[in-house]
Amino acid sequence: VEAFRNACYAIAAGMYDIALVCGVEKMKDSGLRFTGAPDEMPRGTRVDALGVHSPPSLEGLIATRYFHSHALSYEEGKRILAAIAVKNHHNGTLAPKAHLQREVTIDQVVNAPMIAYPLGILDCCPVTDGAAAAIITRSDMAKHFRDDYILVKGLGTCCGALADADYDYSHFEETIIASRMAYQDAGIKAPRHEIDIAEVHDAFTVLELMHYSDLGFTSLEKAKEDVTAGTFALEGELPVNTDGGCKCFGHPIGATGLRMLYEVYKQLQGKAGPRQAKKADIGLTHNIGGTPGSYVCAVCILGRRD
Repeated sequence: VEAFRNACYAIAAGMYDIALVCGVEKMKDSGLRFTGAPDEMPRGTRVDALGVHSPPSLEGLIATRYFHSHALSYEEGKRILAAIAVKNHHNGTLAPKAHLQREVTIDQVVNAPMIAYPLGILDCCPVTDGAAAAIITRSDMAKHFRDDYILVKGLGTCCGALADADYDYSHFEETIIASRMAYQDAGIKAPRHEIDIAEVHDAFTVLELMHYSDLGFTSLEKAKEDVTAGTFALEGELPVNTDGGCKCFGHPIGATGLRMLYEVYKQLQGKAGPRQAKKADIGLTHNIGGTPGSYVCAVCILGRRD
């Protein structure tokens, strides 16, 4: 996503007319089989001060804290996370390029083998390779290439501090700040009502749950109600991860951001096939990575031509 952002700013500054942006990652070369679980980490992997040495163990801490902060029992919290996995797996069955293309049930997700408490294997994305590319040009030139071009409306990015011992594991400040920057660029004041579709970082189900409130799609108090009500389902008020997200595509880190942009691009063109959202004029992509207190987040807003 940062490569995409830099290309957009370079074109907006008049330095270039056309830019090619590429992202690629060979995750399977690491030898990890699924989710990067602790017993699969390469020998010599560094353990940081928190004792976190794999993505699942970190997100397990975040999920445990989220359950505690919102007074969710293990059973209730697991079923909320499971609903997100079920939604994304369904959307993945409609996306030809998704790696996982099968429906799952709430009970299957809840009872799946544990990876990092309270996250089971169906709460985690698979380890996959991937690549994506985008061509960006000036809006006045785009019409010479195709009629259904899509515009970049807003961009935002935020990098956290190097370390923050006070991190509360219940929100991502970087997402809040980056999204506000992008919303300001795009003139969006009420994201829940103005954003039509969104692709958010969901390498683990708990992350998608937290992003709903950080992006302003709901409140912390109402997030679980919106999940239960189907607000973020394909036919819901604000469809999220219409292609199945990282849950079904995996998370080849360098390619994920552009994969998200590609999905929003197709949705806004009205060319997403059976997973086409009923309304797709403004779309959002969100990507985040890092460790507690030092996350990096990027948010992009795309829109149909004016």
